[in-house]
Amino acid sequence: MSRMTTDLHEAVIVIAREAGQAIMAVYEGTFDVQQKTDDSPLTAADMAAHQVITDGLRRLTPQWPVLSEEAADIPWSERSQWPTYWLVDPLDGTREFIKRNGEFTVNIALIEQNEPIFGVVHAPVTGETWHARQGRNAYRRVGQVDTQIRTRSPATGALKVAASRSHRDARTQAFLDAMGSIEEMSLGSSLKFCRIAEGALDVYPRFGPTSEWDTAAAQCVLEAAGGALLAPDGRAFRYNRRETLLNGDFVALGDMTLPWRAWLAQALGDEHGHARIA
Repeated sequence: MSRMTTDLHEAVIVIAREAGQAIMAVYEGTFDVQQKTDDSPLTAADMAAHQVITDGLRRLTPQWPVLSEEAADIPWSERSQWPTYWLVDPLDGTREFIKRNGEFTVNIALIEQNEPIFGVVHAPVTGETWHARQGRNAYRRVGQVDTQIRTRSPATGALKVAASRSHRDARTQAFLDAMGSIEEMSLGSSLKFCRIAEGALDVYPRFGPTSEWDTAAAQCVLEAAGGALLAPDGRAFRYNRRETLLNGDFVALGDMTLPWRAWLAQALGDEHGHARIA
């Protein structure tokens, strides 16, 4: 593992919180909304958080590149040569920010050899911060107090599933139907992974595009808490392995003994009943 020291760990949490403060300064006032080329929204809060994080990380670790959603136009020929880099979503859940429902986060991950080895997820509205290092415990911090978190395993009874009631496709509905009796919970941004990590949710299926900066930091937290973020073929998510920065389909689990493959086969199966690989 790269030289991720306790001092560096804590310094990145400070940066995430400072980015959260920059976001809240915009959130509490009036702001304009622009559209990026991919039709996703952009606000002054996105750019303010981006500046705080990239400036802070470059001061801390000038030897490691920073890949941020708001500065992602780095050629694959260059990016493919990075053994270690920061992967950042300065404001995950801009649509939630615009709705002012509080369900948005700051995501900072350290990627080494395509794996997230350190992750911080900060929720500016509540002040909660989830953080973890690969191979160690996961924590939720409120103020200066850390509480170790674990997934709910074994997950018994009605499963709590992160799924939007208003925006879902046929594959998602088929997956939910295959699960049987469940309790659906709607939640924005990487908060879904964090709630699985602390045992408040059990499963989050996602069929449709997300970006690598949406999942990396929270994946590290989830895995350290005992869960997993899996592609349809069962492999753990990895990063910076292709020219595209878009993720494929995935299932996030707190209890890895759940029959997710059977649910997936029923939801995505072909005429032979086999799950198609996204």
